[in-house]
Amino acid sequence: MRAQRSALIVNTRSRTGERAFFRALDLLYSLNMPLGATYALRDPARLPETVRQAVAEGYDLIILGGGDGSVSSVVDFLAGSEVVLGLLPLGTANDFARTLGIPTDLERACETIARGTVVDVDLGLAGENYYVNVASVGLGAEVTRTLSPRMKRAAGALAYPLAAIKAFLSHKPFSATLTFPDSDHPPATFERLLQVAVGNGRFYGGGMAVAPDAGIDDRTLDVYAIEMGRPRDLIGMARYLKSGDFIRREGVHYYGTARVRIETDPPLRINIDGELVNQTPELFSLAPEALNVLVPEGSAAALQDALERP
Repeated sequence: MRAQRSALIVNTRSRTGERAFFRALDLLYSLNMPLGATYALRDPARLPETVRQAVAEGYDLIILGGGDGSVSSVVDFLAGSEVVLGLLPLGTANDFARTLGIPTDLERACETIARGTVVDVDLGLAGENYYVNVASVGLGAEVTRTLSPRMKRAAGALAYPLAAIKAFLSHKPFSATLTFPDSDHPPATFERLLQVAVGNGRFYGGGMAVAPDAGIDDRTLDVYAIEMGRPRDLIGMARYLKSGDFIRREGVHYYGTARVRIETDPPLRINIDGELVNQTPELFSLAPEALNVLVPEGSAAALQDALERP
């Protein structure tokens, strides 16, 4: 891809953001990338507005440095447009980058931006909020409340399982009703749940698979509800999280769909890619081919995109 105008926007509060900003500048200039504007943001709350402004000013490539939360917070301004996202994965989990095969090494990530292939990938929608990885209610939201920037910096990827253990110990079961507007599944009501999740991408929580065959370009949302079982049963399920095979375990209910409405008792906050937004009840839906993003030329995402093109 050859961009006409590029903007580099880095969340310097992300795990490696501050020291990565100037290094990325040097690397991108050495790769002859046409940088028209650069932003080193210490306040992550400024990310959405900064990206919105860059898109409005005509930048056709947004080079974003940050983690999954940074990506999710700005995709609303990129979805459905011709603007391309180039990602420098600087977060703790970097699950979106993992799904697409984007390297976490800064030099290789910059090379991907300069020489990579543009693919269009699906996005999830929670109401009107776009997301890239997973939206959830229950334990996932409680993990998000437990995680702190200090914990992420200190523990790295281990921050997620540590926060999950802490959240589990204080978790209160909830009930949920899932209805499917396209009538591809009958309505389902569950009591005493641990979590309900709606996955768009393949990975979440630092490398756990949403489902064995989940993908970000398969035109399907992967929905699962986990019952609040005995602690030893849930611990036994943990070994299947990496592969996604936990969806086949007793007490887990799985659905592949393009739209699902989730209602919970009590109403719960919704965790979208590590950020708490909205509240149940909510409609979750698929936005096909909604985001253009640069990936390595030989990555699985690039090969799959080439197969799907006419």
